[in-house]
Formats: sequence, structure tokens, C-alpha cells
Amino acid sequence: MGAPMQGKKKPLIGITSGITTNSQGSLINQVGQAYVQAVESAGGIPWVIPVYKNASNNLDSLLSHLDGVLFSGGGDIELKRFNGRPHPRVYGISPERDSLEFSLMGKVIEADLPMLAICRGIQVLNVAFGGDLYTHIQDQLSFLLKHDWFPGHPRDKFAHTVSIKCGSLLDKIFEADEIKVNSLHHQGVSRVGDGLEATAFAPDGLVEGLEVQGARFAVGVQWHPECLPTDPQAKKLFRLFIAACSS
Repeated sequence: MGAPMQGKKKPLIGITSGITTNSQGSLINQVGQAYVQAVESAGGIPWVIPVYKNASNNLDSLLSHLDGVLFSGGGDIELKRFNGRPHPRVYGISPERDSLEFSLMGKVIEADLPMLAICRGIQVLNVAFGGDLYTHIQDQLSFLLKHDWFPGHPRDKFAHTVSIKCGSLLDKIFEADEIKVNSLHHQGVSRVGDGLEATAFAPDGLVEGLEVQGARFAVGVQWHPECLPTDPQAKKLFRLFIAACSS
């Protein structure tokens, strides 16, 4: 037998999933493979968190095993959670997923566990702190930019730039005033929740990044860095998230 492997243990990263229906009509838990690969490539061990009836009751046991949590993208949040305006483009609402993720978000923040929230994830983060969302940006704001580059477009298409607030955690991660991002969302942050700081912005002013004030590593981004596996800035974000989970 060879000598035992040396070095620090890889951190275990929980990744939230969603419920969808397969071609046979059966409900399944699902998470994009891009999230799994991004975590693994950055040095973490991905662990998919399923949605099920009593999932919220088991979060303390779950979190005792995890070193960090990635809140993934997906369908829209129930409007009643933030008094959202109804819109025909609202889709994919899952009360079960909402219940799990809002409970999980509260416990992650309370425990100061490193957290990265992507697309839907940043919206869950904002609503969890009492913030509001635009339920369909295109019809509720007179913005110049197109943000919903889906479907029908490559998920790694660079859609616009994002400006980074000086001195923020994202500034320290990217070491740049501006980066290029993809854009795959029809909703977005409107009023920022108390206890959060907006630290990244699209050229039209839409919030693209949020950070939890005083947290060790609690960041939300509106774009999809997991879909940019060769982009140096996306790699930095995942690498430093995993580093925070390892400390």
C-alpha cells in the first residue's frame, strides 16, 4: 500500500436543487451539471441538496456536515414572499423549494457559513433580508439592456459588463473595476434588503451583486459564472469561495 494522501481535506459544498418533471412525467430533483463541475474544478466536493417534504426540519443535521453552500439558479420565487407584482412571464414557482431555501439561507447566515448565491440565489438572498424584486424587468423598467438572454442563446455569451464597487469583497476577488458577464434572468433586485450591500451593477444600473454586511463570505451574483468555465474571473470567484470554505 502507498503512503496516505497528505494535505488539507477538501471542503464539502452543498448545492441547492430544484424540482422538475422528466419525460415520463415523474418528479425529479435536478441541478445543473455546470454548478457541480465549477465546485469540483475549484477544489470542493459537490453535494446536491434535494427538495423534499420535511427538508427544512433536517437542516441542522445537514449543515453540520457542510463547509459551504451554493444557492443555484432556477425558477421564480413565490410573489407573496416579497409582495411581487403578478406578471405572465413568472414561471417555475416551487413553494417546497422556496421553503427549503429560505430556511437554509437563514441558518447559513446565522452560522456565518461561506455562501455563494447565483441568479435565483441572489434573489433568494435579497428577499430573505426583506428586499424586493422586479418580477419582469423588461416591462417594469425602462432599461436599455436586454438581461434575459435565454433561451435560444449560448449560456456562455458575454452580454454586458458589470462595474464592481471599490473595496467590496467582489473587488478583492476580481481585482478589477469592471468585468464581462453573461445574463440569463428576467427578474432582478429592486429594493435592496436591510443588512445587504449592493456591490456590482450593470451599465443600466440594475444590481448584479450583493454582499451580506459583516459576513465572512456571503456573496450573491445575478449572472451565471458556472456557465463560464474558461473565464478567469469566474474561476477566481469559485476558487476564492472554496478557499473560504476551507478556512
